[in-house]
Amino acid sequence: MVSEQRKHHSTVTVGQGHILVVDDEDLIRETVAMALQEEGYTVSVAENGSVALSMLTPALAPASIVFDLAILDLMLPGVNGLDLCRMIRHQNLDMPILMLSARSSETDRVVGLEVGADDYLAKPFGMRELIARCRALVRRYRRSRTLTTATVLTHKGITLHLDELRVLVMGEEVALSPKEFRILELFMAHPQQVWSREALIDKIWGGDFVGDRKTVDVHIRWLREKIEPDPSHPEYIVTLRGFGYRFG
Repeated sequence: MVSEQRKHHSTVTVGQGHILVVDDEDLIRETVAMALQEEGYTVSVAENGSVALSMLTPALAPASIVFDLAILDLMLPGVNGLDLCRMIRHQNLDMPILMLSARSSETDRVVGLEVGADDYLAKPFGMRELIARCRALVRRYRRSRTLTTATVLTHKGITLHLDELRVLVMGEEVALSPKEFRILELFMAHPQQVWSREALIDKIWGGDFVGDRKTVDVHIRWLREKIEPDPSHPEYIVTLRGFGYRFG
């Protein structure tokens, strides 16, 4: 089954979402893949970061491959899990990323979130917990694709072109990741509204989010660095301590 092509990637097609599993340990990779297949997911596997990257790079991957989730081992040979995560986000791929690691310190979790992971699970882990996290990540990712509707939102020097997925700050185009774009869209559609971490998680990541809520702060910081004249003294996205964030 999954183990037949150990030096290459392989795919087993089943059903309700396409998940990429990247782990250099054969037993973990195959066990996770089989458990996900039993839950109805299509599963592709890769034994290292280089193979995974070839599957995720648009110029190299078959056009028909669209992943709903990537599960990355942190300690991969060659291109490690953190570097692979960075490369995925550099390509503006918005699929959720679940990081697996034998390291369980808060520092390791924060570093994973900093480079773009959505959730972090320490080894050894229970398969039921892994499946639950995968189900939640895939469900909210699919739901988040259906954000809305107007055409142009403006506020002071920021213009958001929703149909074109473009952002202009003082007339200059700014490159945002998909989640940064969605957060800014939500803020601009509701100026002056105060958003708690929990409310942002619910709107952008989905109410069944089971990862580290610090990911909200990480994304807000990235967004500020791209749209604020002085990110250390933000004018657009203001922190209200004890309450959350307000735009405008």
